[in-house]
Amino acid sequence: MRSTSPARYPSDLTDEQWTLIESMVSVKRGGRPAKHARRRIGEAILYVDRTGCSWRQLPHDFPPWDTVYWYFKRWTADGTTDRIHDALRDRVRDAQGRDPMASAGIMDAQSVKGADTVGAGSRGYDAGKKINGRKRHVVTDTLGLLVVVLVTTAGLQDRDGGRLVLDRARMRMPSIVLVWADGGYAGKLVGFAKQYLRIVVEIVKRTDKKPTFEVLPRRWVVERTLFWLMRCRRPARDYERLPEHSEAFVE
Repeated sequence: MRSTSPARYPSDLTDEQWTLIESMVSVKRGGRPAKHARRRIGEAILYVDRTGCSWRQLPHDFPPWDTVYWYFKRWTADGTTDRIHDALRDRVRDAQGRDPMASAGIMDAQSVKGADTVGAGSRGYDAGKKINGRKRHVVTDTLGLLVVVLVTTAGLQDRDGGRLVLDRARMRMPSIVLVWADGGYAGKLVGFAKQYLRIVVEIVKRTDKKPTFEVLPRRWVVERTLFWLMRCRRPARDYERLPEHSEAFVE
């Protein structure tokens, strides 16, 4: 199905892109036919993610904002977003001559400011970064492609978030046996991961010999991924009431 928009936005899907995910987007069964095309609903979600606008400020050539938001919640809850993300990541890995099931990854965290829509129960203060909001704990593969993301309060220490995100990574990508991380994950997490998750966490430390900027082996890959996230305006600040919605926008 071709897009019916009178003027395309940069965030809209190409026909080739839509073909890749069309079969994974749930279809309404029974009752009246859907009033709005699934492709256009998906493009509206991408528009919010890329531009950072609020749901209510979606341009009028998209389906109604409340319809788009309803589908966003539904696709997040039923795993559609996860399935699309994982399928596209596997496709890229295969094109690069890599096994879709990665054996190694890189872990890091990113604190972002929370808007007033982020409730007190799911936000915190990162004293190191001086940020009040939430923290994204991510594991990527060695290409920088996201394996898993976990959103917590910004006050959660990296090593504690590391336990949770590694456990989730083990569930989503059981083949991972080695993860590189920075010094913030050193300590008990290394032993925990090896004993309970069968994952070796290798700490890549910054040397004291170079006080200037230094590109560190392996770690630069996940740092680049976190930079990529900030190119989309919606993830540049956390506006979501629910952490799982924040995770969906990252994916």
